[in-house]
Amino acid sequence: MSAVPSAGPGTAEPGTATRSRRRPVTILLGLAAFALAVDLLTKHLALAELSDREPVRLLGGALYLSLTRNSGAAWSIGKDYTWVFPLIAIGVLAWIAWMGRTLRSVPWAISLGLVVGGVTGNLIDRIFRAPGWFVGHVVDMISVFDPYGRVFPIFNIADSALVCGVILAVWLEFTGRQRDGTRLVGDDRKGMERAPEPTAQITDDERREPA
Repeated sequence: MSAVPSAGPGTAEPGTATRSRRRPVTILLGLAAFALAVDLLTKHLALAELSDREPVRLLGGALYLSLTRNSGAAWSIGKDYTWVFPLIAIGVLAWIAWMGRTLRSVPWAISLGLVVGGVTGNLIDRIFRAPGWFVGHVVDMISVFDPYGRVFPIFNIADSALVCGVILAVWLEFTGRQRDGTRLVGDDRKGMERAPEPTAQITDDERREPA
């Protein structure tokens, strides 16, 4: 029976995999909590300061603060099926929780953290705001180039976090960056080859020098 090889260069030490996962997961949860807190705060301020008043013009008309309550998606799409949106949100959160088991990438942690914060912010509105459970209307207050959302849908901080997270995820996919911390190599990546992880174990044969 051969002796257990001692740890050397390129050999993962006990706990390395745990540490490499802990940081991305911490970033994901921390960023999600921050995005959610900012979203809840801005919605509270919007309801307190913008109710029953005309839109507030900012940046020479490039930005308006205009309070609205949206029962659907952008431009009130699907407003007659409000109950569908919280179900989709719960499904997205469950999917991200499942993927988090193999999360080792900080960029992916940032992307998913933004998505979690954004989805959760609007999900809270759907569940707890009027007119009722799971059919609540989302509070929106940011409008660009027009006070009433005729150029671009009125949105909130949760929407912004969600869109930024999705855009980052698409970019990570196109550049071959994987959630486990590896990266697809090659120009077209058709072979789906992966660059080795820094903490990967090296076998005895790989460590032996050629005779």
